[in-house]
Amino acid sequence: MLPCVCWLQLILILLPSVLWTRGENCPATCLCPDPHTVDCSGRGLTRLPDEIPLDVRRLLLADNWIPRIPSDFLVLYSDLVYLDLRNNSLSHIEPGTLSTTSRLVFLDLGSNNLTEIPKGTFGESRSLIKLRLGNNPYLSMVNEEAFLGLTSLRELELERNALSTLKVGALSQLPSLRVVRLEGNPWVCNCNFASLFAWLMENSHKLPNGVEGMECSLPMDGRRVSLTQLSKDSFRECQATLTLTDLLIIIFSGISVSVVAIMTSFFLASTVHCFQRWSKGTKGDEEESEE
Repeated sequence: MLPCVCWLQLILILLPSVLWTRGENCPATCLCPDPHTVDCSGRGLTRLPDEIPLDVRRLLLADNWIPRIPSDFLVLYSDLVYLDLRNNSLSHIEPGTLSTTSRLVFLDLGSNNLTEIPKGTFGESRSLIKLRLGNNPYLSMVNEEAFLGLTSLRELELERNALSTLKVGALSQLPSLRVVRLEGNPWVCNCNFASLFAWLMENSHKLPNGVEGMECSLPMDGRRVSLTQLSKDSFRECQATLTLTDLLIIIFSGISVSVVAIMTSFFLASTVHCFQRWSKGTKGDEEESEE
């Protein structure tokens, strides 16, 4: 009789977890190891699964074929703090997907097909602490204001993408940044890279492997060199280099000054001429009155 009681107790203990894992609140193709975690990794999904519990906090969707995230996704799942979308088929993230009310702390978008990170992508998600964007082989552009408002972000991964340049403003606007990964990108050592190089040298402690783990190609022959072989003097010529915008401003300013000078000269000449005619007229009137 005693063994039967033990078996019954064991079944009663395990039954709730079994019912939760395979219960109605868990998507059919996923596992739910606890009441707030949904694990749909490696299920061959081509879209987000249906019937995800609204109170989910950890959503694991790695190693699938999901091409997009609905723009209202985090509005529906406002308790979500951990989202893993690594190794899917995402080509872009719609602006507004990550709203300012999002509680998201961890976001992994690595190993996807992202091509750019435009302004407003993350919607000033102030709770975000770790953001993974590495291993996107087509990611070649990050807007200077792409991370604007991510005031709590501590770790940013942009390694092994297709970045040849990156505006310093994209990094300097992250006040809480502690770790940034930029290695494995096809950086080009031109004047566009000069500001980023200066930032990297000043913030090398934020790079896991320091600048030793980064290389860039020389614009003349394409030869790859380590950043440790470069210095600020390597970009000395860039300080005297004028961009097309600078040249246009100078030309426009010169033309404007010339036009103003011509108009001023014409005005002064007209004034002097009128004054001379007025003086002659006044003198003639005086002579006539004397006669």
